[in-house]
Amino acid sequence: MNRHVVVGVDGSPPALEAVRYAVDDAMRRDRALRIVHVIDPWVFDQPMATPPSFHDSLCAHSGIVLAQAAETARERVPGLPIETATLTGTVRKELLDAAKEAEVLVLGSRGLGGFLGLILGSVSMGVAGHADCPVVVVRHVGSEAHAEIVVGHDGSPESEAALEYAFEEAGCRGARLRAIYAWQADAFLPMFASYTPDQGRMYDFGKRAAQEQLAPWRDKFPQVEVADSVVRAHPVEVLCQASSEADLLVVGSRGRSGVGSAVLGSVSHGVLHHAYSPVAVVRSRPSRPAADGGQGR
Repeated sequence: MNRHVVVGVDGSPPALEAVRYAVDDAMRRDRALRIVHVIDPWVFDQPMATPPSFHDSLCAHSGIVLAQAAETARERVPGLPIETATLTGTVRKELLDAAKEAEVLVLGSRGLGGFLGLILGSVSMGVAGHADCPVVVVRHVGSEAHAEIVVGHDGSPESEAALEYAFEEAGCRGARLRAIYAWQADAFLPMFASYTPDQGRMYDFGKRAAQEQLAPWRDKFPQVEVADSVVRAHPVEVLCQASSEADLLVVGSRGRSGVGSAVLGSVSHGVLHHAYSPVAVVRSRPSRPAADGGQGR
């Protein structure tokens, strides 16, 4: 199946930033671009509050939003295959349905308010981590490329999908991958804050776990330069700081609690709010083999 890169738009400047990111991603992946705008059906169910022409006005507005997004895409990459679609349904459900046939779903970090809004922060949060494909939430795209991808991992099986996506992105961009394993000892056993030997043992444990998890991915992507680090700090703080010099920050949708917890749901939400770069949230796919047995997307 020839999957698309799908981007959701609502006419806002952040949504157009998402379109530009999606265009670049489609080019890297040699995929067509699909631009979607969602009209929530609740606005049609207000017969006492809306004039008869209200439905036609919303459809016309959707066409304008899609045309503007398509023009932005063509200006960035002339000749890119593009299709547009107006979808009717609850925004979150329609985007999740669109993600089923997508290779990547791209959204803005915020959008228009009011009943015409689509890419609200709450929508991005509701879709990221629940879609069948990686979801990239575009907060800001810098004018200069850093040639670096940052990924947070925690040694758990749930972070394997994030690592796979991060290695693939680094490979197709020709970028370095910075893999961060962050943990807080006092988050799971407060006594470790007082005992240096225990802290040292936990650091060594985290370092071994990080190296073991990265090893098969290094073997599968030998062309990717990897800089790995184990840091005792709050994952959100560390990952957001690293994102200031990255083209993309990749996290899992959830992870394990305790030591090495770098991809908890709370962490992915935290970086979506505070990262300096676009953020890719990659849902765990437990049915897929790990790097030493997988075949890639």
